Amino acid sequence: MTSLDAEGLVKLYEPGDPPLFLMRGESFVYAKVPPGTRVLYPRPPLPGFANLRAEAERAIDHPVGMDPLRAYLKPGMKVTIAFDDISLSLPKMRSPDCRQVVIELLLERLAAAGVDDVHLVVAVCLHRHMHDWEIKEMLGRRIFNAHWPKGTLYNYDAEDPEGNIVLGHTDHGEIVEIQKRAATSDLLIYVNLNLVALNGGHKSVGVGLATYRCIRPNHNCETQMNSRSFNDPPRSRMHQVIDRIGRYVEKHVKVFHIEMTVNTDTFPGYLGYMQTQETTWSWFDKVSARVTQGFLQCTPLALNRQIFFANKAPYGVTSIQAGEAEAVHQLTLKHLYQQQLIRVQGQCDILIVPIPYVMPYSVHSVMNPILVYAMGLGYMFNFYKGKPLLKAGGSIIFLHPLENKFDPVHHPSYSDLFDKLQITRDPHEVDRRWADALARDERYIRLYRFHHGYHGFHPVSMWNWGAHGMKHCGQVIIVNPRSPEAAQRLGWETAPTLEDAIAQARAKQGAAASISVIHSPPIAMWEVE
Repeated sequence: MTSLDAEGLVKLYEPGDPPLFLMRGESFVYAKVPPGTRVLYPRPPLPGFANLRAEAERAIDHPVGMDPLRAYLKPGMKVTIAFDDISLSLPKMRSPDCRQVVIELLLERLAAAGVDDVHLVVAVCLHRHMHDWEIKEMLGRRIFNAHWPKGTLYNYDAEDPEGNIVLGHTDHGEIVEIQKRAATSDLLIYVNLNLVALNGGHKSVGVGLATYRCIRPNHNCETQMNSRSFNDPPRSRMHQVIDRIGRYVEKHVKVFHIEMTVNTDTFPGYLGYMQTQETTWSWFDKVSARVTQGFLQCTPLALNRQIFFANKAPYGVTSIQAGEAEAVHQLTLKHLYQQQLIRVQGQCDILIVPIPYVMPYSVHSVMNPILVYAMGLGYMFNFYKGKPLLKAGGSIIFLHPLENKFDPVHHPSYSDLFDKLQITRDPHEVDRRWADALARDERYIRLYRFHHGYHGFHPVSMWNWGAHGMKHCGQVIIVNPRSPEAAQRLGWETAPTLEDAIAQARAKQGAAASISVIHSPPIAMWEVE
């Protein structure tokens, strides 16, 4: 392959090059692509901190836009520490999770200052509540044992009528309704793990601790359709609404933000070849890849998922900053883009996208059809800054097994919405007809509050999440799905092989159509020049 950039991350596939090793859900495929295809590789991991605790101490003692944390601490005060849920990181981080390291430090500082009224809240918004064993794994046994039994460590409940409070309305009329405990604390500390640019900033409190009524204006179809992209906050209407809510919150609540970024060290050492370029593989890497691919082709997808979920990412933390929300988040975005953002020349007519085995809402679950839709057309498509990799009207090809399966515990309302898509797929209509109906369904509210189900509105938000990508693409093809019926209901075409999918795309885009393939995971995003 010939490098098209100075870093060697953008390559031109040539005759005689080895096949690409691409993820396809819970397995891998070896893929030969036409000569001239542009292959886009993620940037190798930047160095992580050798001593995260020391860096965390530096950050809270030298924050940006605020005084050091110790200046706000007084005996007898009321403090709430909120943190991101299991949707971050992907895959889950090897222990100790960076949130554990930071929260242990915070609890020590609070105790030393005589602060004993402390609550720890998982900022799930409308996501499923984390299981107790998942929280213990994230925060460690010591924090869990000290706080879970006495009820000072828990999941946020967006449907608790006594547990939320309306602070007021933004100047655009959006209601600002968040957790009462956080809103009435003398100090709210938010600990964020920032995996992609769409997270963090005002989204942490303004979404993570907010009710359906509060997030409805920023998660409806119209707002998400006009977010270009989710990972380019100044061009994202969703972030503009969230920022208004966050700024309103901070007029009433003292909030101290802590944000961390991680590198792209996604797989443990024995799977390290998965995040390198095939032309650099040793003979051992080649044998390992061949054995892994062959094994995963012979085993059930459900078992493969368990195998992948058991692997923890050795992510290194590349930055930590603390203080005022917007000042902190500007630094976070700078570090995040330094790792993930790659410049490429020109858009393409055909884009090949491998979809991995997990997305934010399928941890310890199957990735149901709506989540595959959201992962492909919402998350993967939106990894751009400025303009998409794919030209408007272009063809996008997904590699994923796509099963027509739903987790009955985590995703009960998803199967309900999937049935309704037989009536209409139009995102505006879906949002208009079923957002409020599913959100207010008493059964789904009960399952969300007490049985680890995603909120009734969540599948509609995921349909909205892919709306811009679906509208932008002229053709969506998925290769060899387990359920062609599910693909049809999503409005996608199918093809038995990647070669056939490329032929279908060329039939629409022309024989000379330009092709690009994204070689992820790990995560990368693209800035088209």
